[in-house]
Amino acid sequence: MSALTIGKLAQQAGVGVETVRFYEREGLLPVPPRRGFGFRHYPAESVERLHFIQRAKRLGFALKEVRELLELRVTADVSCAEVQQLASAKLADIEERIRDLQRMRKALRALAEHCQADGPISDCPILDFLSREGG
Repeated sequence: MSALTIGKLAQQAGVGVETVRFYEREGLLPVPPRRGFGFRHYPAESVERLHFIQRAKRLGFALKEVRELLELRVTADVSCAEVQQLASAKLADIEERIRDLQRMRKALRALAEHCQADGPISDCPILDFLSREGG
């Protein structure tokens, strides 16, 4: 596979051109030099790098963490244990967010169950709860 224009790169990676530019600005994708007519030509490996970024994001990694993973990937003296540590930290973060979402669901469900949908707005328990200090 030869070098790719930004449009071809975006198409093959399944992202938009603006996403490619954003990842360049964020330092996740190296900016290739300009060639004939001022166009940038990306190496074919850029497609896999974009796929790596997208997969990491789908697993919940923030861009800063994706950058760390990309750096670890090319660092010779790094062990898999360091990658596992990042993954374990992300897993703990996700589990905490799940617990938070479950608490929110429970509270919202209780409020919705106490709401008399046909009652006056002045008696709405959801709005009352949201209006209370410390609510």
